[in-house]
Amino acid sequence: MSAFAHIPLGKRIPASIHGVSCSLPTMRDVIGYETKAPETMQHLCSGYPRFVQHPYLRQAAAHIVNALGLHGHLAWLTASAAAAHALQTALAPSETRIIEHDGLSGVAFPESSEIFARAKTFLQHTGSLLSSREAEDYLLRVGELTTPQPEAAFDGYAPGRVKNAVAKAFGHVTSEDVFLACSGMNAIYTTFRIASEVQQARKRTVWIQLGWLYLDTIAILKKFTPSPERDHVFLSDVFDLPALRRIFAERGQEIAGVITEAPTNPLIQTPDLPAIHALCRDHGAILIADPTIASPYNIDVLPYCDVAVNSLTKYAASEGDVIMGTVVVNPESPFASDFRRQLPSRLEPVYSRDIGRLAAQIGDYETVIKRVNQTGPVIVEFLRQHPRVKNLRWSGHPDSRENFLKIARSPEAFASMISFKVEGPLADFYDRLRLPKGASFGMKNTLVCPFIFLAHYDLVTSDDGRETLRACGLDAELVRLSLGCEPAEDIIAALAEALA
Repeated sequence: MSAFAHIPLGKRIPASIHGVSCSLPTMRDVIGYETKAPETMQHLCSGYPRFVQHPYLRQAAAHIVNALGLHGHLAWLTASAAAAHALQTALAPSETRIIEHDGLSGVAFPESSEIFARAKTFLQHTGSLLSSREAEDYLLRVGELTTPQPEAAFDGYAPGRVKNAVAKAFGHVTSEDVFLACSGMNAIYTTFRIASEVQQARKRTVWIQLGWLYLDTIAILKKFTPSPERDHVFLSDVFDLPALRRIFAERGQEIAGVITEAPTNPLIQTPDLPAIHALCRDHGAILIADPTIASPYNIDVLPYCDVAVNSLTKYAASEGDVIMGTVVVNPESPFASDFRRQLPSRLEPVYSRDIGRLAAQIGDYETVIKRVNQTGPVIVEFLRQHPRVKNLRWSGHPDSRENFLKIARSPEAFASMISFKVEGPLADFYDRLRLPKGASFGMKNTLVCPFIFLAHYDLVTSDDGRETLRACGLDAELVRLSLGCEPAEDIIAALAEALA
């Protein structure tokens, strides 16, 4: 019998008002979430903040619209005034206006589901939404809320504590080369934009996407390269170094950079980062690496890239209630001075209460990673031997093991994420599984999701889309399992029950 209990649809994971995930306990719920079915959406308290507008942001936006007399308007609130201006530019030529009220900024527009959706997509890609804690404090100031969410915060200089912890995790740097962003996505977006501008001045515009990456990283490459059809090159096989070398041989003088994850999400494939870095250095290209899946405590990426981007929502904020990111500059990179000069003013600011909350829990960062490293191999061995589990992927998979060990900090290093397919209908397994089910990863609690359904529902639901997925080695029914700190035997019991 599983030690876990099913979490009802829409309940926050964790239970905090600022929890970054919510329960989607059945495949019917997953599909209802993706199609915005009323019978599903009415149960959702919130969700991952870049995908589901936090109730405090909705409430604050409605209050500001009313306070400014903008009847018949909607609004999105942003992390800064600069982000509001960027959003307004992205929405042009639609009728919009910048709004400011009691310290908050955003963009208002006449009621339009089309403009609302475009604004949401831009903020999702750029990670520049207002923090739920900043919205909460605004609502307290204007009398819409009476008491704040009780939570522990760090009693001291929180930015210093967080930056020092990140520098320790990455190694090779001091806190001066650690830059904080309001989200991991904003860290990626801003780093990419700076790198692109630096390289455009050198007549380099081509970006190589190495591997199937997280959906918004892919979107940034497709939407923010100067001429995406010409300048976005997708190499799906992260292990195909000969193909990468051919691209550099043919277009070396045009290539601005390479962006990849180590390991990738959700196939957990690790590219040969030292070899790719050497290739980029030889040709004057920038290499951006994202080690979030395994965490910088497990893998040492900084010597093999120009700049690393990392979501601190994962593992560093292991309670699952903070959205934040970081950019770490390799001091040996020939582009280090460009990033150091521009990052402080270009990244969206981090709200004081968010960094205080992260500082209160970042002391558990290394302990959480060590715990997952102990649990992971045990879970993999169970799944590897189960007859219903197919296409099992993990950081030590034979395809990736050698590359992973090249950057692993120890032989015990293990990325907490595992992906696999179950023989038979996905819903039969997923609906029975008692583990927490929702988006995100890197929490103290285990999380499971049908990742392709949540991230690429448009591809799942079309024949061409499914063919695109298959061509890239992705199965639409892939299950993504992110291990938490629970006992291995409890996680295995839950999996065994659902697989029985």
